[in-house]
Amino acid sequence: MAAMDALTGDPLVGFNFELDVAGKAKGYFTEVSGISSENEVTEHKIVGKGDKEAVRKIPGRLKWGDITFKRGITANMDFWKWRKEVETGKVSGARSNCTITMYDQAGSPVAKWNLEAAWPSKITGPSLSTESSAVGVEELTVVCEGFEREM
Repeated sequence: MAAMDALTGDPLVGFNFELDVAGKAKGYFTEVSGISSENEVTEHKIVGKGDKEAVRKIPGRLKWGDITFKRGITANMDFWKWRKEVETGKVSGARSNCTITMYDQAGSPVAKWNLEAAWPSKITGPSLSTESSAVGVEELTVVCEGFEREM
């Protein structure tokens, strides 16, 4: 019955997302994008039966997507400090295993991704204007050497 529920269940709805950087930073975000893995595709020319030429596509190098987090700017400086480690050349110290947890509207975790050897490649502050009453948004881009979806 559990397998049937997995096939017919409703799609998960993400209300907010938590990024937990092992011992360095922890925060909540309203948008996360770029959680992906892909292989480059290598084309290999082959000659099949009857001397018929074809192209076989085979998996090439594996790469992981850059993950972008967005949220309204807060007073918390943990992610800015984590990025500063990379800016000052301490990349090996900045590399950390991280967890992204997606929560539903009731605050229950519904999905989780564990990132390996992640570090912040970019951080962006809000666009500032006195003519707007919009919330200032900061962005954090994290790169990693692999991830696994847990739930």
